[in-house]
Amino acid sequence: MNTFTEENYLKAIYHGSAPGGSVSTNEIAAALNTRAASVTDMLKKLAEKKLINYTKYQGVTLTASGEKIALSIIRKHRLWEYFLVEKLNFKWDEVHDVAEELEHISSKELVDRLDDFMGNPKYDPHGDPIPDRKGEFKAHQLKPISSLGVNEEGVISGVRDHSSSFLQYLEKTQLTIGKKIKVAEIHIYDHSVVIQSGDRRTHISREVANNLLIAL
Repeated sequence: MNTFTEENYLKAIYHGSAPGGSVSTNEIAAALNTRAASVTDMLKKLAEKKLINYTKYQGVTLTASGEKIALSIIRKHRLWEYFLVEKLNFKWDEVHDVAEELEHISSKELVDRLDDFMGNPKYDPHGDPIPDRKGEFKAHQLKPISSLGVNEEGVISGVRDHSSSFLQYLEKTQLTIGKKIKVAEIHIYDHSVVIQSGDRRTHISREVANNLLIAL
């Protein structure tokens, strides 16, 4: 049985490492808002449990066992987010912290029944893929709005920034998941973008355009 802290570390390592790559101690410390010395102590424990591959100064990768646990935590987190939004009418910017607590529920039967009850959703409210019972998932092929040219279009299908302030901004400007948009104008001076959705035009900054993802 792993502790909540150990599970959070495994999830952070999974999110922090590119496919086939590693993540550094400092990157883990930043992700978990903790000291590098505390990270080193935990990494040694996880290595002893054979959940990670860790050599000092050479980065960290998950073992097959560690990745399985990380994907299980991510699966629970995203299923609970979906449940909170779709069944309990939470807003998409309100669910992350609640899901952070619920993701540590250990009952596999409860999670599988939750999945079936909701019709086995493939994506959470933020557009992130939900791993299935085997830990498998199919990710969207997404690109940021900032990579589009004028008159190119697509459907908003994900976000890079999951902060409440960013999600609230998107809600206020009606730039939410499933919205079809087209790039109407790009300002050369600051690379801000005017996007069209139906009859509505919205001016967004370069930063917003970088963090808002679409499927073509």
